[in-house]
Amino acid sequence: MSIDTSPRGTEAGDEARSALASEAGAPAGRSTWSALRPLVLRIHFYAGVLIAPLLLVAAFSGLLYALSYQAEEIVYRHELTVPVGEKTVPLSEQVRAARDAHPEGTVTAVRPSAEDDASTRVLMSSPEVDEGESLAVFVDPYTAEVRGELTDSAGALPLRAWLSELHVDLHLGDFGHNYSEMAASWLWVVALGGVLLWIGRKRSARRALTLPERGATGRRRTLSRHGVIGLWAAAGLVALSATGLTWSTYAGENIGMVQDRLGGATPSVSAAVEPSSTEADGGGHEGHHGGAAGGHDGHAGHDIGIDRAVAAARSAGIDTDGPVSVVLPAEGEGYVVAEADQQFPVHLDSVAVNPADGKIIDELRFAEYPLLAKLTRIGIDAHMGVFLGMFNQLALAALAVALILLIVWSYRMWWHRRPTKDRTLSFGRPMPRGAWRKVPLPVLLPLAVVTALAGWFVPMLGISLLVFLAVDLLLGFMARARARSRAV
Repeated sequence: MSIDTSPRGTEAGDEARSALASEAGAPAGRSTWSALRPLVLRIHFYAGVLIAPLLLVAAFSGLLYALSYQAEEIVYRHELTVPVGEKTVPLSEQVRAARDAHPEGTVTAVRPSAEDDASTRVLMSSPEVDEGESLAVFVDPYTAEVRGELTDSAGALPLRAWLSELHVDLHLGDFGHNYSEMAASWLWVVALGGVLLWIGRKRSARRALTLPERGATGRRRTLSRHGVIGLWAAAGLVALSATGLTWSTYAGENIGMVQDRLGGATPSVSAAVEPSSTEADGGGHEGHHGGAAGGHDGHAGHDIGIDRAVAAARSAGIDTDGPVSVVLPAEGEGYVVAEADQQFPVHLDSVAVNPADGKIIDELRFAEYPLLAKLTRIGIDAHMGVFLGMFNQLALAALAVALILLIVWSYRMWWHRRPTKDRTLSFGRPMPRGAWRKVPLPVLLPLAVVTALAGWFVPMLGISLLVFLAVDLLLGFMARARARSRAV
């Protein structure tokens, strides 16, 4: 968003007088906005200069991530796609093939082929992968042939997982999370502040509000492009900021707390199985884990197998023809069969199936989610680019490109504000100090309260704002000291 509005050189005519009038002291009877504008401009300036590098990194890495879905399909085409056959083999045989290929692993979940030319993904816990990741074994659903294996991180294969980590923490671990939280904490402030400055700017034609100014040159052209693109992108940038904060360390904890208190926590299906007398004494099935039926090592006792579990879920209303995830039962739990279609319209219903008899233990429909939980789910999926599929990914890419352009134009305008007669390399002047003194007290006090609350709720915003204030006070003290020394 715009960093400054003071013109330079030959553009110092009417625009200069207008900008100086806006940044000067508040005369009697001036509007609230004209008094508040210098403060918004100063905050926007500091955020633009100091936080923009973090936003630039987030935008560039986010752009790469938005394009990673298609890249993933190309890079891992052999594992993800198969020749279309006439008839698929039972899911239990596909699981057995994956288990035979990796006997050291334990099958934890299965994602059956959802398209005619797609492979089945069998997820395993294995010493070959890091904690929190799974070994994904890709099986041809028509022949049960293992086509390969890759590391799976919450559904993302290595390429997309690497780009996701780059976007989240720059591969620096917990310390790197601070960068992304700082960027998300300030993005909405910079975006909304820029919108206020752009809308509140005087212009001769209404067209100049939403379309770049014709015939403009130099800094004026840069400002016009910056303001128009920022206005069009503002809503999307604020949405990215809000959804990004839900993953953050500090603000995310506060968001989760508020969500829980408002009854908006995301529910989950219960897979706990009531132990029966037959299961308690083993029922003659000790040591038999349903291997022939597609069971797995985490469940003792009779197991109906994955094929019958999926059939039971289908009878309970789960759309097993689309993307689904089947979590295999651990001891004392049942199968969990969940729809995984996150595109619009969303299909996220789930059921738990008793592995002993195939009866439904519990079921959860997406329609039953609290409204806040639905919005959170959709918002997160939209941030990740899966809610509306290709359109969602293109929208994310467009927002990332827009943010990159806004930042580049911001620094260009700052460069245009540099003193042109200086022989040494210099940058643009910051906004004049003391802008808060010009804000009427009835406006300043509520604004200070809202800022304090926002800084408490979004800690990275509050801490950095205090740092900005401390640096500004220090620079002001040094400037006054130099002025006194020159006067002496």
